[in-house]
Amino acid sequence: MIKQHPLKGPSKLKLGVFSANADGGLAITDVPERWQARWEDNLNAIQIADRGGLDFFLPIARWKGFGGKNRVREWSFETFTWAAGLASVTERIGLFMTVHVPLVHPLYAAKALATVDHISSGRAGLNIVCGWNPKEFGMFGVPLVEKGYDQADEWLQIMERAYVSDAPFDYDGTYYQLKDVVSRPASLQAPRPVTMNAAFGGPGRDFAAKNCDYLFTTFTEISEAGKHVEDIRRRADKLGRDVGAYTVCHVVCRESQQEAEDYYERYAVTLADHEAVDAHMAGKKEFSQSHDKDAYDRYRKRFAGGAGGYPLIGTPEKIAEDMIAISEQGYSGIALSFVNYTYELPFFCDRVMPLLRQAGLRVE
Repeated sequence: MIKQHPLKGPSKLKLGVFSANADGGLAITDVPERWQARWEDNLNAIQIADRGGLDFFLPIARWKGFGGKNRVREWSFETFTWAAGLASVTERIGLFMTVHVPLVHPLYAAKALATVDHISSGRAGLNIVCGWNPKEFGMFGVPLVEKGYDQADEWLQIMERAYVSDAPFDYDGTYYQLKDVVSRPASLQAPRPVTMNAAFGGPGRDFAAKNCDYLFTTFTEISEAGKHVEDIRRRADKLGRDVGAYTVCHVVCRESQQEAEDYYERYAVTLADHEAVDAHMAGKKEFSQSHDKDAYDRYRKRFAGGAGGYPLIGTPEKIAEDMIAISEQGYSGIALSFVNYTYELPFFCDRVMPLLRQAGLRVE
């Protein structure tokens, strides 16, 4: 029986786990407890998150790492098969798959996504990305697409039409020319599973406004975060759509503020994998539109700590306070990363989640 997707549930602020499928998670660090992302690690983390009431598990799509001492993110699980495996051992949490549009044919994606939706009884979701790393694309012999979001628009049209069409159809576009298209079964969610896209630049946000249910974006300070929400709402309003704004944060939650700040300094500065940080930041700055350009110059620590997302560092009370402020800026959800998910998620669920319930942001 199909369930309501968790991202459509009653909690005002949705919360999920980000990047547990990749070694290190989002942290580029050499601390001994850094995330290894073995299969058993992923099983443990998602079951903690599922029991703890979190709403979604969101992977990154990585094919090539960023080097450094630990060959950062070279080890990562492919996201369709990863989600299928995790769907069978969870009960309520949403399971996203992240796909590089130019590297995955839309009909393969349609079939794989529908499969996970059936395994999970309607808990599947799709994170659509166009890719930015030319070294990864070079592995496949595929060039970066100049107008990636134009291709993504066709890609998603094909998937959606395949789900709802009663008869085979032809598709004649700029990027795809297909004959007698059919894909069964369709997803349980109609007309398709929930979709998200991460974008800071205009083309990506326009794509999300037209096609997606949720947009992930970044900000440098909470006080100015609302301008990004207003931007996506303006774009979506013009098309008569409602698109929720989400963001990404890395978390260090400890009993005392000083303990949290000391640990953040240790893993993101003292023991950062500096070679990999340099490679990651250089590539993102040149090829990606995921952050404000000033962020690369001002916030190196944040890129080592959590891929440039906003840091939630401190006591449970401080972190809850910051999350409440993010919600007040108009954000509907936050994807969270930790240095070690299985070590740190239980404390977060036990201590922060009740504070968010008291604030009226969570309904469990």
